[in-house]
Amino acid sequence: MTIQRAGTRGQDDREQWRATRRLLNQRRDQLAAAAERLYPDVPRVGSTRLLCRPEWLPARPIELDQVQLRWTEPAPAPAISGASPAAAHLRPRAADDQRYLTYADAVAALDPPALFENRPAYRLLAASLTGTADGTHLDLTRGRYFDSTSVAEALAHELAVALPDGEAQIGMDGLPFRAAVGDPRDLSRRPASVAISTLTLRRSAFGGTSFVLHWRDPAKVTHAGGLYQVIPVGIFQPVADSPDSERSDLSLWRGMVREFSEELVGTPEDYASDDGPFNYDLWDFYRRLTAARDAGKLSVWCLGLGVDPLTLVADILTVAVFDSDLFDATFTGLVADNSEGRVVASEGKTGFSFTQQAVSRFTSGAEPMQAAGAAVLQLAWNHRALLLS
Repeated sequence: MTIQRAGTRGQDDREQWRATRRLLNQRRDQLAAAAERLYPDVPRVGSTRLLCRPEWLPARPIELDQVQLRWTEPAPAPAISGASPAAAHLRPRAADDQRYLTYADAVAALDPPALFENRPAYRLLAASLTGTADGTHLDLTRGRYFDSTSVAEALAHELAVALPDGEAQIGMDGLPFRAAVGDPRDLSRRPASVAISTLTLRRSAFGGTSFVLHWRDPAKVTHAGGLYQVIPVGIFQPVADSPDSERSDLSLWRGMVREFSEELVGTPEDYASDDGPFNYDLWDFYRRLTAARDAGKLSVWCLGLGVDPLTLVADILTVAVFDSDLFDATFTGLVADNSEGRVVASEGKTGFSFTQQAVSRFTSGAEPMQAAGAAVLQLAWNHRALLLS
């Protein structure tokens, strides 16, 4: 009989974990399709994979400022977390033969992407976007990025282990952590951070409209590596870990402007200030885009909310419609690469033509598109008459 030392067992465990993580990033699109099949009775956004509730999908686009952000204090404890026993099999053993406490701890130690910081994030508890009796709102509280990642990426990892070829089928009985999480739309049950996924449209005075996309580099990002996505997209979070910043940055518009600057212009995520929270009114880029909204040259809409079937990450689906002269002046230095991947604009700097053919290409499964991106693209096409009027 061969006796294996504990340290050797741990090393084998870590190597297998890394191999599965590589497999996950190579097959996210296939695994997302398999994850979708696990929820046959959950409504989707249109014909896409994005999971939703009826109250998350308004009948028509909502102007961004009509979405009320409601704060919950103190933050309620989630029923399930990345440290839950049901997720223990997804956390490898460290050098001391003890399992990493969370999946995010394992990523940080064994496979960190270029961007991986445990920053504060707004945690989504509930939402209604259909104008019911209590209004159009997102209910938010305090959270951390690693808390959400430790659930989201562990869920994806579990499916990658169960389906190494990405094709076979499996039930919840073979996925104990996913089964423990339960209803994918019960946001309060887990630490659910939320991203703002924005489709940027360039509207020409001559009648043509175009859009750019983003290819997310798995070497640079933790979530959705290897997939196409709309641009810009970012986790909804304050810029600094302080109560003042938490209050000041609780704005969908401010979060979107930061992402426009970072992902399309290539500016760093550096908003440090020695004088309290970041002062947006002193930032020329923010002032110019806000003035453009006031002048009617830029309109910003919320189209809904959904949950990715693979990771159960939530996305607020938004659209920003720029007049062409404003787009060209704002993004005159449109980058080809940024800190999260590659900007894709196959038909020149203005991107893909906003046509049925282009929309179908990225929403039909022909391309490896993230579910939220496919959903907002399809919704924008359905509502194009209002958005482009």
